Order: sequence, then C-alpha cells, then structure tokens
Amino acid sequence: MPSPVSADHPAAPPPGRGPVEALITQTRRLKGDVDAVRRDTRNDGADPEERWQRALCDLALHQLDDLGTHLTQLRDGPEPAPARSPDAGAARPAPARTPPGSLLSRVGSAEWNLLTDEATWSGELYGILGLDPAGPALTLDELPALVAEEDRPELTAMVTGCLVDGKPIDGEFHVVRPDASVRTVHMMGEPVLGADGSTTSMWAVLRDVSELRRSQRTVRETRDSLQHHRRRERTEHRIAAELQEAVLPPWRGSLRLPHRGAPVLDLAAHHMPSAAGTLIGGNWYDALELPDGRTLLGVGDLTGHGVTVAPGMAMLLGAVRGMAMTGTAPGQLLTMLNQLLDATVQPALGSALCCSYRPESRTLVWAQAGHPAPLLYRGGTGRVLNAPRGVLLGATSGAVYEQADEALQPGDLLLLHTDGLLSGHSAATAVDHLLELAPRFTAARTAQDCVRTVVEEFGGAGREDDACVLVARVTA
Repeated sequence: MPSPVSADHPAAPPPGRGPVEALITQTRRLKGDVDAVRRDTRNDGADPEERWQRALCDLALHQLDDLGTHLTQLRDGPEPAPARSPDAGAARPAPARTPPGSLLSRVGSAEWNLLTDEATWSGELYGILGLDPAGPALTLDELPALVAEEDRPELTAMVTGCLVDGKPIDGEFHVVRPDASVRTVHMMGEPVLGADGSTTSMWAVLRDVSELRRSQRTVRETRDSLQHHRRRERTEHRIAAELQEAVLPPWRGSLRLPHRGAPVLDLAAHHMPSAAGTLIGGNWYDALELPDGRTLLGVGDLTGHGVTVAPGMAMLLGAVRGMAMTGTAPGQLLTMLNQLLDATVQPALGSALCCSYRPESRTLVWAQAGHPAPLLYRGGTGRVLNAPRGVLLGATSGAVYEQADEALQPGDLLLLHTDGLLSGHSAATAVDHLLELAPRFTAARTAQDCVRTVVEEFGGAGREDDACVLVARVTA
C-alpha cells in the first residue's frame, strides 16, 4: 500500500492496466517456458548436475510467481483491511479473502501512523503473519512479538533507522506464526514526512519469501553437491590414471626382447584414452620375457571405469605375470584367471588374450576369453587368426579355455588390441580397416612406427572408450 514520501508531494498515480496486463501475460508465458524446461530435466536424483539444473528451474519459477504476484496486485490494487464494527470488541464478518498459499497471498502492506498510534494493514498481511483478519493490526511496538527472537534486534534497528534517520527499510526476518509455523518475510518501507520534515508515519510492503528462500537454499545445496561430485570425479580420475600408469609395463617406445643375446621380437604398445579423456577403463597390455626363454604377450579389458576398476586391473595383471612366470600355458592361465574373478568379493567380467611365443620354433601358442583375436600380417597382407573357444572371464564357473598354435616367420607382425580400439565403428568395418594397414606396416621400420600408424587411424574423436594396442614383429 504505497504512501507518499512527503505530505506535500503526493505519489504518482499507478500505471494503467494495459501495460501491466501486458507484463502479466509475458510473465505467464515465460513461466510456461521455464516449466517446460523443468519437465525435460530428469528428477531421479542420480546425476548431481541434473539435480542442480532442476533446482535452478524451481527457483526461477518461484521468482516468476512472485513477479506475477506483484504485477497482479499492481493491477488490482491491495485488498482492503476487514471492516470492523464500531462497537468495542465486536467485529463484523471479514470479507472473502484470497485463499491462503495462493500467489496473491504472498504480498501485504501496512502503514503505521505515529501521531495517532494507529496501524492499517491490507488483508493479505494478516494471512502472511497467520493472524485473524478480524483482529486489530499490530502496532510497531507489538510487531516484534511475532518475530523470531534472534531477528528482533535487526527489525528494531531497521524501524529505528527509518523513524529517526529517515532511512528506507529493506531487510528480512523470520516470523513465528500462532500455529508455530515459521515464515521468512522480506520488508521494504519508507518514512512519510510531514510539512515540517518530521516523520509522521511509516509504510511498508511485506512479502512472504519462504518458498523463494527454500528454492535458493536448494540451489546452493545442489551446487555444492555438484562441485563436490566434480572434485571427487577429478580425484578418482587422477588416482585411476596413476594406478594404471603404475601397473602397465614401464617401457615406452620399442622393446627388443633378447634371446640368448640376439633380439627375437621388436615390441611396441600404447594405451589410448577415450576421446572425452574422462573415462579410465580396465584396459591393459603386457609383454614379459619368461625364465624358460618364452615371451608372454597379452592384452585385456576388465569391465567398468574409474577408481573402482583400477585395483581389479592391477590384481588381474599381477596374476597373469605370476602364473606366466611359473610356466603356466595360456589356456590354463585363463582358466585360473576365470576362477580368480569368480571368487572375488566383487565379481567382475573381463576379456583377455594371452599368447606365449617360443623363439626356438617361432611358434605362437594363444588362448582368448571373449576377446578379439590377434591379427597376423605377412607379405603385405593381413588376416585374423582363427580363435579357439573361450568365454568372458567371470561369466561362468568352471569354464575351460582352448589353445591354438600358429607358426610364425621372420618379418611377421602380430597386432593385439582391446575392444575399445573399435568403438565408434562397426567391428567388421574396423577390422577391415586394420587389415588394410598391412602395406604401411610392411614399409614401417619398427614396431613403434606401426603403433603410431594405428594411433593416427584410430585415435580420433570417434572412439568412445579407452583402448590398448600391442605390436610384435618377429625379427629372427
């Protein structure tokens, strides 16, 4: 209920209904658009970012509700205070009021006359403060009785500053209503000055901002939760990357494994992160010279991503190395790995390819567990080796893994890779593309050059998962 700032300078008349009605229409249209965005946001609580987005939409809707409230009251004017009987203590029935909780019940106005000690309230203010509209309006001395004790000094300071120093009021406090419910009220007001410049009365607009503040609090909480989630993701990503770096073979570039002093294999391998760079998977590769002169070659992928899968990958790779050092053949090695995964507290699935190369006979003995077969390049062409039977590790108890033998020749090149290398392409198309690289592999001087070729062709933005590739060239 706006009052003049000075008795000699009356307030300007309110704007016409036409412009205000247009603003109300625009507000309603914008509210509908925001509500449509809100409905498109999932609310299953699984994604902290989506919870934050939904909270922002809720906050915007509350603010638009309040804006619509203000504009509607500006158009219609404040609801008059309930009429009272001239008989002392007797009150007439109050006129029909705006239903509690509706938009128009959130804003009320009041004026306190300092000369007569009278208070005049709009009907909405009774609803905001939870008071009977048939009762008297509270004076400035009585108003603090409704305010939470911890907020009373702030209210007193605002009112004193307005009445004594002529300062406008703009602040919030908590109201404890007679039914014990607590509401957050925002109060804006100004002093009304008499002809001599002294304060004669004070008017104020009081707004129930409880829902708005609740929405703002939800936004802060969901934002904090989102930031915590992102910090945790970055930490987990760093830990997973460091653990993966620690357990993969320490060599970089080409590795030439000797056999009785003469190199027999030129080796190179590379781990390629996903195109997004945010997912650390359970991909691994390994190459190890064994005590009996054989060479272990292996690649694999444990399902999952992040810090939860990295320890499992480390355990699996350690088991592969330990069993290979004891002379365990590839098929039996995979059988024992399957038993290991089946017996872990948190069962997991994984694929693996395990090869054993005998340099004396140039024979490759290999087995696979649900994994792509090696590619063999010879004389400028390539082919996929026929895979022996083998299911995913951890898929079933008591699985048996068959072995296959392949006779190699000097100059032959083996390419081992994980499934992630083919992500973003159909498997058949990707394998055909790998086989088409045969002429470039033939022209390459080292295994490292071959790996660079694979990275150039498959390391782009289309790959959705991380991947490992291992190349072994028979040199003697």
